[in-house]
Amino acid sequence: MEKSPKFAVIGGGSWATANVKMLCENLDEVTWYMRSVYAIEHIKKQDHNPNYLSSVEFDNSQLYLTSDINEAVRRADVLIFAIPSAFLKRELDHLTESLQDKIIFSAIKGIVPETSLIVGEHFHKTYNIPYENIGVITGPCHAEEVALERLSYLTIACSDEEKAKLVAKHLSSDYITCKTSDDIVGTEYAAMLKNIYAIAAGIAHGLGYGDNFQSVLMSNAIREMKKFIKKVHKMKRNINDSAYLGDLLVTGYSTFSRNRMFGNMIGKGYTVKSAQMEMSMVAEGYYATDSAYKIVQETGAKTPIINAVYGILYQGKEPKKVFNKLAEKLD
Repeated sequence: MEKSPKFAVIGGGSWATANVKMLCENLDEVTWYMRSVYAIEHIKKQDHNPNYLSSVEFDNSQLYLTSDINEAVRRADVLIFAIPSAFLKRELDHLTESLQDKIIFSAIKGIVPETSLIVGEHFHKTYNIPYENIGVITGPCHAEEVALERLSYLTIACSDEEKAKLVAKHLSSDYITCKTSDDIVGTEYAAMLKNIYAIAAGIAHGLGYGDNFQSVLMSNAIREMKKFIKKVHKMKRNINDSAYLGDLLVTGYSTFSRNRMFGNMIGKGYTVKSAQMEMSMVAEGYYATDSAYKIVQETGAKTPIINAVYGILYQGKEPKKVFNKLAEKLD
């Protein structure tokens, strides 16, 4: 691998914008793929993304912007995917360039609906990418706080420690602290699950539950997460580490959390469709809930919170009744 690998960010949303911002701190040039030709032209003229994190200004001399995913893949050694999981397959269907010999890191917090796989597993099984060339970027870190240059933390997971350190080096800055992990599967499942628990937290808030209940809900959520991940990928891990508990807390409590916002709307009486239509961003936890519930049925993990959220989102159950029963199961 080259001493100075070339990076490309695949996606045009808030987290993609944040990744580009972080990489520009350490690289002379970053390739940035986004579908919107309008957004590309706007960035070239106005130096900021018109749709996400518009306060972030870019130096265009550092950016190679393209609406051709094949060109982005061709130009880079390290690919950071930051496309909502619900749309990942659709984007990859346009790919004709080979992903072999590429290092792929996912900043996607969800499951690919068409395969019911976390993103790393999807690349491994669908494109035969070896696990040592696949990594995950998780929090606790909201893109909005990166834009504000508030101190934030990232966990870079990969079975190949050197590749994890490489990506961590290029994403670190005065306001971004990176740590590495070898738990690629566990951290990715945790990043997916915390969105479901954030929806639960939002539903509780929308229903009028207070901070006392929220604290018990989050306490139960981290224990439920531990049981779930242990069923799908058993290895030694500390569930209280920032990549698991920290990411859960920031997603469950933050006003920047779109999954919490989505849940809050459901708790206040919105239908799933109306909540989705009103939000301008994708709530990954909605799709993750369906996939996680299917895994629960296969593994037999005890997950009352996931089951409750699934019942509300996919079975049309009344949120108030579901949470009344859920409250009796929490301790």
